[in-house]
Amino acid sequence: MRASRAIVYLDAFLRNFRAAQQRLGQGRQICVPVKADAYGHGALEIARASIAAGASCLAVACAQEGAALREGGICAQVLLFSQPLPEEIPEIIENELIPLVSDSEFVRDLEKAAQKKKMQLPVHLKIDSGMGRMGCAPEEALALARQITASPALSLEGTATHFAAADSAAPGDIAYTERQIARFNRALDEIRAGGINPGIVHAANSGAVLLHPAAWYDMARPGILLYGYNLAQGGEAARGMEPLQVEPVMELRSKVVLIKQLKKGESVSYGMTWKAQRDTAVAVLPIGYADGLPRLASNKWQFIINGKQYPLAGRICMDHCMVDIGTATTGQRASGVRRWDEAVIFGGQAPSAAALAELAGTIPYEITCNVNKRVPRVDVTS
Repeated sequence: MRASRAIVYLDAFLRNFRAAQQRLGQGRQICVPVKADAYGHGALEIARASIAAGASCLAVACAQEGAALREGGICAQVLLFSQPLPEEIPEIIENELIPLVSDSEFVRDLEKAAQKKKMQLPVHLKIDSGMGRMGCAPEEALALARQITASPALSLEGTATHFAAADSAAPGDIAYTERQIARFNRALDEIRAGGINPGIVHAANSGAVLLHPAAWYDMARPGILLYGYNLAQGGEAARGMEPLQVEPVMELRSKVVLIKQLKKGESVSYGMTWKAQRDTAVAVLPIGYADGLPRLASNKWQFIINGKQYPLAGRICMDHCMVDIGTATTGQRASGVRRWDEAVIFGGQAPSAAALAELAGTIPYEITCNVNKRVPRVDVTS
């Protein structure tokens, strides 16, 4: 196994799942998004843990992700969030994925493919209530629902929307989310008034689970919340809700593979952006931006080695980074750090991926998703 590895705490994931369940209350289903390799945490293991915990279904972004779940023995319902190409439809059918549909052309394509297989393909209708991405316009929802239900080859099993700013408690964002909920509700009312059952209604992402009970409907789709990040912290109290406590599921670690002695004034890494202010030593770690450590963290982030913080020294490289470990000594030991000692990059004893994301000017989703596949995942349960 490589020196760099991602520790995935499945027990923490399950505690987060139960916390979301408790917030939503009995009777509501949970769909667990395992797209992007479960936000970098390992889709198969997270899928198994989710189903065991009581998730009603899973969700992926592309047909290939759904096929990988099936190949891994996952039999649960799998929603397909994104718009596939027409040539991917046979893979959708073969792997019994449930696509979200936004337009009549795609409905016709699915219908033709399902007719050839002499089957009835379940679909979910996606309504764009204000995200401006996937989904039909609310005023088009009834016609599209009629097109689906008129086909003997298709069945309308659910209706969904997605929110643009549900994790924000800023007054303008709260108002916008409430307008999205209202638009969605009007479209649902029209579908029902047309004599059509919309099926399982779902809209709530992590932010809506935290801040918008009116959006919980029949099923919620919390993503980043289950992986340990409450991005609405502070907003819940403003909405009169108890803060939901979750814990990061991933910890990224590496090891010291070399210790080098530096004289005062000597530089480290590309561009010579860091120079030793004194005689010192640096530890070399085999983890870089190709592994998911953002280059923007160069000279800014700190690792934990043997319970102490040590700052990054110089630019993060593709495959390596360096850490200033203190006063130079002889051999392969300096300031209590030894060759082969373990370093925690984020999570565990170190600040979380959310703190690293803030430093890099991004979001924790991107940090965990970017942990490269060449970094082994080590699943831990108690």
